[in-house]
Amino acid sequence: MSVLRSFRATDMFTYNNINLDVWTETYNPGFYLGYLSRWPDLCCVQESPRGRMMGYVIGKAEGSNAEWHGHVTAISVAPEYRRLSLARKMMTLLEMVSDQSYRGYFVDLYVRCTNTSAIEMYEGLGYSVYRRVREYYGSLGVGKGGKDEEDAFDMRKPLSRDPGRRSVRPNGRDMLVSAHDVP
Repeated sequence: MSVLRSFRATDMFTYNNINLDVWTETYNPGFYLGYLSRWPDLCCVQESPRGRMMGYVIGKAEGSNAEWHGHVTAISVAPEYRRLSLARKMMTLLEMVSDQSYRGYFVDLYVRCTNTSAIEMYEGLGYSVYRRVREYYGSLGVGKGGKDEEDAFDMRKPLSRDPGRRSVRPNGRDMLVSAHDVP
């Protein structure tokens, strides 16, 4: 049985089995420490009975007024621990904290448009595509015209503060925006 616990600064010394994955965005240690100092309740890890990290999520609260929301900055599960509902457990915790502690209207995340497994998982958790963000990712190399052409879906899930579901739209895949238009 795994344990869901708070992300600690020392976890950065043991998460390589998770971060060395083509789909995982990795950041410098200062980035993780900034999240841990500002939003510790939105950062957690799933740990095996022997103390091995199985996955983690880091998030934040951002926006203003009706755009106040929880944001999933990174979620990843080590390949050997996938399909065990670990991501679902971590997402549920982040959504609960975003809803109850931060009183957000929704939770959002960005996912590569080519990552169909993740998109299907998020849709199964109640997320829907809000918009497609052109050239959001810059880590897969250079495409035509010297630019990376990896787009992202901005996916959202409304929380209890948004009973009218104003934070989502039915035609999100058709809404195309530039990465420069996204804060």
